[in-house]
Amino acid sequence: MSSTPSPDSSRMLAETMQAPQAVARALGLDGERYTALASALRGQPPRALLTLARGSSDHAASHFAYLVMARLGELVTSLPMSLVTLQPPRLRCQGLAAFAFSQSGQSPDLLTPTQHFRADGACTVAFVNDQASPLARAAQWLLPLHAGTETSIAATKSYIAQLVAGVRLVAAWEGDAALEQALQALPDALELAAACDWSHALPQLIAAEGLYVVGRGTGLAVALEAALKFKETCGIQAEAFSGAELRHGPMALVGSGFPVLVFAPRGPAQPGLLALAAELKARGAAVLLAAPAGTPGMDLPLQTAAHEALDAITAIQSFYPFVEALARARGRDPDAPAFLSKVTLTR
Repeated sequence: MSSTPSPDSSRMLAETMQAPQAVARALGLDGERYTALASALRGQPPRALLTLARGSSDHAASHFAYLVMARLGELVTSLPMSLVTLQPPRLRCQGLAAFAFSQSGQSPDLLTPTQHFRADGACTVAFVNDQASPLARAAQWLLPLHAGTETSIAATKSYIAQLVAGVRLVAAWEGDAALEQALQALPDALELAAACDWSHALPQLIAAEGLYVVGRGTGLAVALEAALKFKETCGIQAEAFSGAELRHGPMALVGSGFPVLVFAPRGPAQPGLLALAAELKARGAAVLLAAPAGTPGMDLPLQTAAHEALDAITAIQSFYPFVEALARARGRDPDAPAFLSKVTLTR
């Protein structure tokens, strides 16, 4: 598919379609950085691990954190930024590893903690697209995203690049040669994922005022990202939930015709998500089940990758063109969401 938008599309779509090439470019660079950082983390295991991120980047950070916990057995905490930016920090930094995720690398609520942690002896890592940014300069370890210029307010290719960089570090840290090899095949899978046709779901959501997006495991990170994109590009009040968490209260709102998008890629969470989707359909909810071809009840196709740990990445690649088309179908400009800017400076 072309990376040049047609007159009725957008920069968001063009940048979405550039993601496979951006990932291919990134995977060909910085191998020594990942190897050296992984060696350092194995040689001196951190006593505590933190992620620092906002917005889409925080969803990428949660994907990374899930993989670290599931595959390496290390607990990871998402840092409440106010602990450093709004009051005198009291965190013990010796033995800490802090991983910051950002497209622009400019927001004070990422920069200030990273500077503080590094000055106090922590290992600091920045996954960032702008290599000349303050965050890139502040961190001990820089892992560039190489996503290229991203001008649309809605992050797409930079988010996918963050997911890939996180998996790449986990694979190197764990020493998983199979996952590292599967990453090399990911650009081709992303090309196929970008071509998945979800257009038949547009009529179901074109008039929606609210919806739920459901995932679990690594799929929860893309459910969170999808819900954010529904909000910012389409003006839909979307909320993301774990398939298990949905039963603790939010289920009460799911009546006849209520829209629910369920991400059910391969993996241990899939059986429960398929059962949930079937239950919701039986209750009359307007369920859109995104799952690999051949999955019972599948409404929207998901392209599988060479390793199931990468399937959430191909899933969001299929979602982005769909939500861009939905925004335009609802009469909105996905490149210019109301009240938003590309770089958000918060403390």
